Amino acid sequence: MDAREVLARVRDAKGLTAAEADWFARALASGEVTDAQAGAFAMAIRLNGLDAPGRVALTRAMRDSGQVLHWDMPGPVVDKHSTGGLGDSVSLLLAPALAACGCYVPMISGRGLGHTGGTLDKLEAIPGYRTDLSVDELQKLVRDTRCIITGASADIAPADRRLYAIRDVTASVESIDLITASILSKKLAAGLEALVLDVKVGSGAFMKTMDQARALAQSLVSTAQGAGCMTTALITDMNQPLGCSAGNALEVLEAMETLTGSAVNQALWDLTAALGGEALALAGLAADADEGAQKIDDALETGRAAEIFGEMVAVLGGPMDFVERFPDRLPAAPVMREVRAERAGFVAIVDAEALGMAVVRLGGGRLKNGDRINPSVGLSEMVMIGERVSPDLPLAMVHAASEVEADRAAAAVRAAYTLADTEPDEPDLIYERIG
Repeated sequence: MDAREVLARVRDAKGLTAAEADWFARALASGEVTDAQAGAFAMAIRLNGLDAPGRVALTRAMRDSGQVLHWDMPGPVVDKHSTGGLGDSVSLLLAPALAACGCYVPMISGRGLGHTGGTLDKLEAIPGYRTDLSVDELQKLVRDTRCIITGASADIAPADRRLYAIRDVTASVESIDLITASILSKKLAAGLEALVLDVKVGSGAFMKTMDQARALAQSLVSTAQGAGCMTTALITDMNQPLGCSAGNALEVLEAMETLTGSAVNQALWDLTAALGGEALALAGLAADADEGAQKIDDALETGRAAEIFGEMVAVLGGPMDFVERFPDRLPAAPVMREVRAERAGFVAIVDAEALGMAVVRLGGGRLKNGDRINPSVGLSEMVMIGERVSPDLPLAMVHAASEVEADRAAAAVRAAYTLADTEPDEPDLIYERIG
């Protein structure tokens, strides 16, 4: 078999067999196929698509292009993945809550992409926190602490790392087949028994419409199950930020306030419980998702989740007293600026993507590869759809490195909010369950 043979079949919409997928994934990882051939492969799939067996074959092949973890644990190994949004710090609550309920959680996470925040970037706002574990370290620490959030090592799904970079420069990122294989190859390489997916939809999501979000959720669920991992997905709202804060240290602060009960963000809590309930039901630790959600509630209310989060931070190099002293341990920006509404009214529309880009331009994300992130900047106290505002009440608080950057961010925040004279309906938190 050679690259031209595989490319011709995909180009002519004849599908992708398991043998072809295995060969091409290994050749991607080894460098046997050229960048031009990898780009042609990605574009052919982008234009012609794959059928369900082809998606499963590509996902399995990319998973198996590197090391696949195997576990011998007294409890189920589970994880969660979000397609990305703004103010979404659910992973910081959910991973320790699942661990408190008897799961083992090797959560391999990523960095910010475009306007969306990345879990690794958030955790690196914690002084000393390591995200560069080897596979051996990850397995040992998960066994000891039940829950570890880290980045993917070079040994995990190397074919995806190569193909992802090619997709980014060949205008083939938007393929649902390639998105599915990319997400799941890394997650399934972690040796999961169950996976719950949070597929975002709305102005702050990559999928702007329900049809797009539903298509992705169905592809992810059917492919993961076809590859042997029990999976469900929730389609959730991203027409506004999930939390009231956006920016790495600010989101960790909000997550810790919710974990410790000092200032609970109800949307973060509710979505954590819903996703956790699905995961516990899949893992056989709850009769159904409702019972599972109650167990997650209990893990959060009793402080067991916060305790496990603190243990994870400590073993990964962060402060030993982080849970008790998190406001003092996180970096703070030197400039804070209230952004006030120009008139009275109700928040009717929020351009969540524009708010995310405001955070990126403050230095809280990357405009290009290699950009250094400032963990202290961002937005807090963002108002939500349905809230009444006036020139006396802030739309948000800007946290910036300079006055000039604060001015620019304040203008972007005002432009992202549309006000109305009548109170609108608030969007649902969860729209649909797939699985």
